Amino acid sequence: MSKATEHDAFATLAAAYVAASTAVTAGGSGDNTEVSGAYIDCQDVESITFLLPFTTTLGAGETLTIACNIQDATSSGGAGVADYGDAVAATVVATGETGGSTETGVAVATFDVSGANRYIRLQFTPNASASGTDTAAIQAVAILGGQKRNPPSFAGMTRLN
Repeated sequence: MSKATEHDAFATLAAAYVAASTAVTAGGSGDNTEVSGAYIDCQDVESITFLLPFTTTLGAGETLTIACNIQDATSSGGAGVADYGDAVAATVVATGETGGSTETGVAVATFDVSGANRYIRLQFTPNASASGTDTAAIQAVAILGGQKRNPPSFAGMTRLN
């Protein structure tokens, strides 16, 4: 391992766009509705971690849950798409405090894609518990790791430093 990889966490990782901000209104638009992310070329990786940053306004004791799964395909257009691996069950990622609150966080899900077809996409389902009052905004990015060759090279990722 070189000195560069010892001091630069991203020397052997890459990031990829997955999904733009998804607006959720409990009991309304975006709530309990599956979102399909963009296909990511995973030809040279063995694992992928999805980061789902969120901000949510919740009533006291109300919750935001997120469930997710991945699909693989043989092309970036989705040819041969099928569910891949185990789905992640709905998990509470935020709970409103007394009097209601705005909560922020990042939900994380990691998948082994070493046996998957070349293209992977995330599907996630946000669900706010208080009908008509709770809201959330959720985005998604991916961190690709376990590269089969170094240095990794990924389209769509621009390093700023």
